[in-house]
Amino acid sequence: MLEYIKTMPTDLLEIWKYRHLLRMLVVRDLKTRYKNSIFGIAWSFLQPLGMMIVLTFAFGIINRGPSDLPDFNVFILSGYLAWTFFSAAVVGGTGSVLANGPLVKKVYFPRIILPISVVLSNLINYILALPMFIIVALVSNHPLHWTLALVPFAMLIQVVFCVGLSFFLSAINVFYRDTQFIIDLAMLAWFFLTPIFYDIQTAQPIHAFGQTIDTALWLRRLNPMASLVNIYQDLMYRGVATNVDFWIRTTITSVIVLLLGYFFFQKLSGRFGEEL
Repeated sequence: MLEYIKTMPTDLLEIWKYRHLLRMLVVRDLKTRYKNSIFGIAWSFLQPLGMMIVLTFAFGIINRGPSDLPDFNVFILSGYLAWTFFSAAVVGGTGSVLANGPLVKKVYFPRIILPISVVLSNLINYILALPMFIIVALVSNHPLHWTLALVPFAMLIQVVFCVGLSFFLSAINVFYRDTQFIIDLAMLAWFFLTPIFYDIQTAQPIHAFGQTIDTALWLRRLNPMASLVNIYQDLMYRGVATNVDFWIRTTITSVIVLLLGYFFFQKLSGRFGEEL
């Protein structure tokens, strides 16, 4: 691990050197995603808007949501936008190296750019979808708070987490092709373990083996996305600036995932060519 720490400055400089390739990959990903699509880039906000309507109907009307959550649709959208960014970035990042196999085998460039480009393209999608939140909040007569100005900091933490996870999964996927299928299934379970359509504070404690487990506490500890979604909900829905210590813990977790993913990716990247 020490040798990869020493090479990190060089790798960062190399990424900057190949920034034009990184930009090209991001643009290519966006163009490919909306190719031959009637609505094109409008899907960046139509898809989360559609899911907001479905989830609001399912959990706010059929199965009533918590009574202390006014404007339930705004609450859902504040978390679901972040989830959409995360899910698309990680699923796309997992297949990024494999999808660019011919490029990896023929041309030299820092392979680490591939998962980064997928995360950045999905970040752009997320940014394009954010105005939809403002429109929905205004239509719902939900107040817009100054804490919206802190959302970019939450986005930065999420980018760090997504890039780190994509490093790890994209490297694994080169050698074990089942990884992509496992991730697709895992995302479904992860979605329900993330407080998007329910308030994490209302999570009931679990009683097992004579012990009482604080579900909300352990959801945050074991699920980084639960912490991130909670921050987004605080900033966008509740208008509350999340406690600094909460930000610090979430940031540290994301940075650790980034570093571990980076070391793992760099250790295996030399063997990508022969495996692809």
